[in-house]
Amino acid sequence: MANEARPCPCDIGDRFDYGGRGQEVQVEHIKAYVCKPPASTDKAVIVIHDIFGWQLPNTRYMADMLATNGYIAICPDFFVGQEAWKPSNDWATFNDWLKTRDAGKTDKEVDVVLKYLREKCGAKKIGAIGFCWGGAAVQHLMLKNPHLKTGVSLYGVIRFFEDRSNLLHPTFFIFAEKDDHIPLDKVNLLEQKLKQNCKVDYEVKIYPGQTHGFVHRKREDINPQDKPYIEEGRKDMINWLNKYI
Repeated sequence: MANEARPCPCDIGDRFDYGGRGQEVQVEHIKAYVCKPPASTDKAVIVIHDIFGWQLPNTRYMADMLATNGYIAICPDFFVGQEAWKPSNDWATFNDWLKTRDAGKTDKEVDVVLKYLREKCGAKKIGAIGFCWGGAAVQHLMLKNPHLKTGVSLYGVIRFFEDRSNLLHPTFFIFAEKDDHIPLDKVNLLEQKLKQNCKVDYEVKIYPGQTHGFVHRKREDINPQDKPYIEEGRKDMINWLNKYI
C-alpha cells in the first residue's frame, strides 16, 4: 500500500490480478511487453509506463486493450533495468530517484523501439500514449520526434516541459479535475500556450471528479460513479488514435 502521508498517485490500491495477453521480448538493450491484434496490421502504439514501470499490470492491461482495438502495442522498460518506484518506498527520496529517470531522455530507447516495430512487426504508422511520467515523455516526443504520427498524454506531469508547446504532431491531453499532482491552473496555462504556439491539432480535456491515474486504474470497482469517466477516457484515447494513425 502507499505511504499514508502521501498516497501514491498512480497506484490503484486495488491492483487487479492481471496476467496479460502479450509476451515479453528483448529489443536490443531494452526489455518490452508486446501484444498484437488477431489480424495483421501496420499500425502500432508505444505505451509509456508511469513511475511504477513496464511490468505494472494496469499498464499491460491498457496495452492489451490497444491490441483488441487493432494496434500492435509495445510497452518498453524506459527505466532500462533501473528499479521502478514502489508504493512502499519513502516519498522523501522520490526526487533523488527521479533524477536518474528523465522523461526527456527517452529518445534513444524510442528509436530502438521504432526500428523494432518497423523491421520486426511491419508497422508503418506509429503513435505513442503515456501515463503520468509517461504522459510527460509523450509530450516530449510530440515536440521533437518526426517519426511518430500522434500522441495521447494521460495526466502527464506538465512541469517537466511546460515551457514548450510547439508540437509537431496531433496530441490529446487527458487530465483529471481533482488531480492533487497536476493543478488545474497548470492545465489552463498549458492550454493557453498551445493556443498561442501550436500549429497542429490538439485537445485538452478535463474529466470531472476524477483523480490522478483514473484511466488506467480499476477504480470503478470501488467508486461506481467513476466508471463512466474511466470508460470515456479510454474511448477518447482510442478514438484519437483511430483518427490520426
